[in-house]
Amino acid sequence: MLSDGETGQPLALMDSMEITALRTGAATAVAARYLARPDARVATIVGCGRQGRIQLAALARVRRLERVYAMDRDATVSRQFAREMSAELGVDVRPVAALAEASRQSDLLVTCTPSRSPLLGREDVAPGAFVAGVGADNEYKQELDPGLLASASVVVDNLEQCAAIGDLHHALRAGAMALTDVRAELSDVVVGRKPGRRSPDDIVIFDSTGVAIEDVAAAAMVYEKAIGAARGIAVELGT
Repeated sequence: MLSDGETGQPLALMDSMEITALRTGAATAVAARYLARPDARVATIVGCGRQGRIQLAALARVRRLERVYAMDRDATVSRQFAREMSAELGVDVRPVAALAEASRQSDLLVTCTPSRSPLLGREDVAPGAFVAGVGADNEYKQELDPGLLASASVVVDNLEQCAAIGDLHHALRAGAMALTDVRAELSDVVVGRKPGRRSPDDIVIFDSTGVAIEDVAAAAMVYEKAIGAARGIAVELGT
């Protein structure tokens, strides 16, 4: 339910699943725009479900991709992903069985899985890469090894939340990092309060746990577009 911020009056009811899925991909794209190398052309997507598709489509909006590696624990899924996303984006998308071989060749890496153990370690990521850890949205999920985070520049969507449930949470618990080691929240980088990438060889990790205000902003945009296009069903609420 989207409500008026001043009066609390309900404005709209909408299915939030699609909005949340799309804004998750959009957050990665914003992070990549500010944190990935300008010449980044090769990507790896780990997790070829619905979110993997959204992540890849979002990346393609901010970087001119030339090749994409697709990895999923179900090889049938990764093959279908590669075939369909190649056609949709006009990009060479290749299914891979060995993640490390693909990840070390990649400028952009996105993990969007329900994994509870690290998928990427320090040795799996090349200098200068941008890594978005998207799947760790509760304290039990983990996609990135604490050693990888400790060796990289870490940018988070929300520091308090990532410290509680993100991949940062596991690095803190392992003693590999302290909160003061986190470079910035993404919003600080976007507005120029803090630096993002500092060198071409800088490995930059975006720990993405999902911030509720992004849902509100996206829902407001959907509402405004629906009103402008006279879409939806109007309902009178009783007093």
